[in-house]
Amino acid sequence: MSAPGGTLPAPAGRRAAPGRTGWASLGRRVATAPRPLGRVLAVTATVFLLSSLLTFGLGALSGANPAAAVLGDTATPADIARMEHQFGLDRPLALQYVSWLGHALTGDLGRSWFTTVPVSDSIAQALPVDLSIAGLALLLAVLIGGGAGIAAALNGGGRIDRAVTVVCSVLGTLPPFVLAIGLIVIFSVQLGALPSGGYVSFSAGPGEWLRYAILPAFALSLDAAASIARQLRTSLVGELRENYVTGAVMRGFSARRVLFGHVLRNAAGPALTVLGMSVPVILGGAVVTERIFNLPGIAQLSLQAAEQHDIPVVQGTLLVTVTVVLVANLAVNAALTALNPAARRGHRNRPPEGSPS
Repeated sequence: MSAPGGTLPAPAGRRAAPGRTGWASLGRRVATAPRPLGRVLAVTATVFLLSSLLTFGLGALSGANPAAAVLGDTATPADIARMEHQFGLDRPLALQYVSWLGHALTGDLGRSWFTTVPVSDSIAQALPVDLSIAGLALLLAVLIGGGAGIAAALNGGGRIDRAVTVVCSVLGTLPPFVLAIGLIVIFSVQLGALPSGGYVSFSAGPGEWLRYAILPAFALSLDAAASIARQLRTSLVGELRENYVTGAVMRGFSARRVLFGHVLRNAAGPALTVLGMSVPVILGGAVVTERIFNLPGIAQLSLQAAEQHDIPVVQGTLLVTVTVVLVANLAVNAALTALNPAARRGHRNRPPEGSPS
């Protein structure tokens, strides 16, 4: 297949038996087919409850005590008992968990043991930093990985395909903090084109926000971009061998119409799944990246709270992070459903309606 806008080459011969290409394509579609909405919501709710239980349990088992941490060694037993009652730590763990989860569902994540600032207020200040950086990183991953995957598939076996494969393999072995340091050395130290750290909110100006956000977002995006490129390249190569593509070639459809109208839509499932799986990876990599770029994000908030044994803040940040990941997974499933409505109707072995065949 030539570049978009060109013509599709005629097939060399009849397709291989369904036992090879056909069944492999069917397997890809079944694996990436969207699940029914009710089942997805039930699984999401179950994962959220289990995650909240684990989050609360880790805090309870840590043995951290606000009285010992705040009052110090001079606290009397009466002072300790009074503060434990104030924080509700003298109740059974089951009641503590139910009360904590009930308040969390209403947006009340408690107060910091040290600053007494509501945890939800601290997260509300830090979370937009992570969401903006992660959103930009995901956008860059889609653009870079999608473009590289399409280019590799359209030049299968050629120089571009081999170059994309090599670059993706290298990027997959480099952790984000190594990429972050390299980007700072090149663009901040040597070229002086971008700031090496700090953060400016989007409301202060999109251009200024982009100057501060582009380096950390780019460092976080490259691993996801490499995974997307590999998955999309593999899916496109298999999809280009399908019967409806052969029919489109013989009917005289343009390469651009077939690629972007039908082939890419059918082949995007695995890449979208990888994109959803990249959300927790990006959030996890933000812990180190935020320290390198001095970003006031939720990762730094959680890290500082863990160092101080500020359990309410740690629990709140973990619960919010889990919620962000679950919402991202719901969005991915919705995107899969939108891209492949035939799978939603149960016809997973057919291309979407309107596909040339």
